[in-house]
Amino acid sequence: AYTSLEYWNDDYTSALKIVEKGLESNPNSEALWILKVKILNVMENYREAQNAVNALLKINPKNTEATELAVKINELSAKNAFGVSYNYSHFDEQFADDWHMVTLSYKRVTSMGSVIFKGNYANKFRDNETQFEVEAYPKLSDMFYLYVGAGYSNEGSIFPKYRTGASLNANLPKSFEAEIGYRQLHFSEDIWMYTAAVGKYYSNFWFNLRTYITPDSENISHSYTATVRYYTKGAQDYYAFQIGTGISPEESRNNLLNSTETFKLKTYKLGSEYNFSVKRRNFFSISATYFNQEYRPGEKGNQYDISLGYSRKF
Repeated sequence: AYTSLEYWNDDYTSALKIVEKGLESNPNSEALWILKVKILNVMENYREAQNAVNALLKINPKNTEATELAVKINELSAKNAFGVSYNYSHFDEQFADDWHMVTLSYKRVTSMGSVIFKGNYANKFRDNETQFEVEAYPKLSDMFYLYVGAGYSNEGSIFPKYRTGASLNANLPKSFEAEIGYRQLHFSEDIWMYTAAVGKYYSNFWFNLRTYITPDSENISHSYTATVRYYTKGAQDYYAFQIGTGISPEESRNNLLNSTETFKLKTYKLGSEYNFSVKRRNFFSISATYFNQEYRPGEKGNQYDISLGYSRKF
């Protein structure tokens, strides 16, 4: 109780000394570990906060608050990150040629939030094209932060000529989180989509439900995606499973969709993903997704995606 009082009185150094002394006599106290993580986090000592939350997850991998903190601290634990990913798509009906897409990314963590620069290269329809993107996650308060993104392609045939997006995100009580925002793609015309999502941490699981609403002059198209993550140890070590219907503008396969009519076609998807870390700074991912999609009214085909990714923090 005294430690908590020192913490809430903003005397973080004294609070940290008290909690560390308490852990010496009670090293398996989950409450003390949680308090230590929060103190280190507010002191912006993210590396030590990550060490502390990982120690707690070894004691109890199903601690809901620890899982939530681990994910959030992971985003701040290193100033820089470099990433590369590859996506392969195969079609049994819709297209004769497979699709390939490579992404290079650089992430920088600043005092205002994270900034990510991306370069995408795609080979689709026997054609090549590049796209450049920038995304930022400015922090507004302990509860709220923004997502702001933009992208540009010089041709606008495979990728949209330009795209924009923004969301307001909230870290809510009881380990809930929520998001509301928009996405815009511009090919020969603008496509406007509105998105909302709600997430929940429970034990070492993360549940998320997201929808995209795409209105036009005659109808409203919508998509829904449910995602479940099972964390095995740290924030970058998890299995994920996904099921959904409709088309999401943030899937790499949909970068070419250049008409609101496309979003009215029926699509169903089922996917899985595995992420793991090596020596805390190296992160690997592999995912597979199956799509059953209506590519023309009354005509359906299957699509199979495989994605590989690697990133390193420094």
